[in-house]
Amino acid sequence: MIPALMSAILQIIIILALSPLLSGITKKAKAFFQIRKGPSIFQPYYDIAKLLRKDSVVSQNVSWIFHAAPIISFAAVMTAGLLIPIYITSLPLGFAGDLIAVVYLFALARFFTALASLDAGSSFGGMGGSREMFVAAMVEPALMLSIFAVALNVGSTNLSYISQTLSGMGLDALSPYQILAFVALFIIAIAETGRIPVDNPSTHLELTMIHEAMILEYSGKQLAIVELGAMTKQLLVFSLIANIFFPWGIASAGAGIAALAFALVVYILKIVIIGLTMAAVETSTAKWRLFRLPDLLSISLMFSFLALVSFIIVKGG
Repeated sequence: MIPALMSAILQIIIILALSPLLSGITKKAKAFFQIRKGPSIFQPYYDIAKLLRKDSVVSQNVSWIFHAAPIISFAAVMTAGLLIPIYITSLPLGFAGDLIAVVYLFALARFFTALASLDAGSSFGGMGGSREMFVAAMVEPALMLSIFAVALNVGSTNLSYISQTLSGMGLDALSPYQILAFVALFIIAIAETGRIPVDNPSTHLELTMIHEAMILEYSGKQLAIVELGAMTKQLLVFSLIANIFFPWGIASAGAGIAALAFALVVYILKIVIIGLTMAAVETSTAKWRLFRLPDLLSISLMFSFLALVSFIIVKGG
């Protein structure tokens, strides 16, 4: 059995170690589907290391918000990482928050990133910040509702308890409302991680970029923190899908070293499969215009509501 402090440190290390790797695997898979060679799966590690060796070039017009935003956003995302089951259901901060806390921590990171984009006074930053808030207004309610349908089944919004309960149910956990909620969350994951058709993470074109527009003013160490935070958020969103809807293989509290190692291997396989699926969807889809995004995101909200209605029907009220 691992002590709570060591478990928290281990979970942070795992998150920081796997986030760039997942990003690299997703980019490599996307290049494969596009019949390109693509960069190495370890390229994100090299990029972050290069940025950490460089100094930041900062405008004289920015305030303390611009400097504090990367740290606050990264801290909020990492705190959310201690509330989301990764390889074990016993969470370091499981007593301090649940699904609602995770959603608001993601919102806090998004808010400060958007605020920093406005602080520099560039037209690109203001455009990216307004687009990000436009997307967030539709994503956050659907994110809550999609997992609420599963939370109602177990009687708790605590992500650790949800994952532990569903993993113990085996294949009986599969149900119509869970499948509908999964489809809703998968669409939300596309928007939360800035993927096509919502956003293009590899573009700097004015008409298409959202996240990239908000961080154009960052460079050096600050850009490294921002990029690592975005990779970490992607890993955590994929972890929600993996351990809420496919929780099988996750270790329970008090598990031994062998069980933890097996759970970690299963977890890596699950997020890699989700990353490959995301790359396939992204490659086979064109970038949508901004004002068509409500059509896509309203579908996720509709599936979330259908999941709740299906729960009421299946459970009899």
